[in-house]
Amino acid sequence: MTPDELLTTTRTVRKRLDLTRPVPPALIRECLEIALQAPSGGNRQGWHWIMITDPDVRASVAEVYRRGWQAYQASGGSAAKLFGDDPERAAVQRRVGDSAAYLAEHMEQVPVLVIACLRVTRPLEGNQAALWGSLLPAVWSYMLAARARGLGTAWTTLHLTHEDEVAELLGLPEDVRQGVLVPTAYHTGETFQPARRQPLDEVLHVDRW
Repeated sequence: MTPDELLTTTRTVRKRLDLTRPVPPALIRECLEIALQAPSGGNRQGWHWIMITDPDVRASVAEVYRRGWQAYQASGGSAAKLFGDDPERAAVQRRVGDSAAYLAEHMEQVPVLVIACLRVTRPLEGNQAALWGSLLPAVWSYMLAARARGLGTAWTTLHLTHEDEVAELLGLPEDVRQGVLVPTAYHTGETFQPARRQPLDEVLHVDRW
C-alpha cells in the first residue's frame, strides 16, 4: 500500500474481526515497535502498553466494557442516535451502532486487547491536549502498522467509565492512566476503502473562522 492508501483505508473493524484466528504476540510487538516512533511532548515517552491475550483477563475486561457500552447505548449521545434528522447519515449511524453492539457482545473473543496507557505526573485538570497528545499519535501509528500487517483494529474508550476497575484488574500503578482500548485481530475480507466524509470546505477555515 502507498502511504495514502494506508491512511485512507484504515477503518474501525468490529464485525469483520476474525475471532477464530490467533494473533502471534510477536506481530503485536512489531506494531508497537513502530508505535514507539511517534512523537511525544518533550520527548517524555511516558506511554505504557498492556497486551492482553489471556482468555480469563480478556473476559474480565470485556465484562467491564459491556457495562460501559450499556450506559453509552442508553445515552442520547450514542452513535446510533446521532443525525436522526438526516435520513442518509442516520442509516450510516445505525450501522455503526449495530457494529459497536457486536463488538461489545464479543469483546472477550477478540484474540488480543491492547490498552494504551500514559504515566501521569500531574492532576488531570485544565488543558489536557498536550498530555494526551503524547499518547494518541502512537496509538494511531499502532493501528496503521496493524493494518499494514493484515490486522484489523477498533479505537474505543467505553471501558473508561469504569477505569479504576480495569486498572485494578490489570494491576496498574496509581500514576498510570488508560487512554484507549484497541481490540486487535486478523480481519475477514479485503474491501476497505475511504469513507464518506464532510467536504473539506465545510470544515476548513483559513486565517480565521
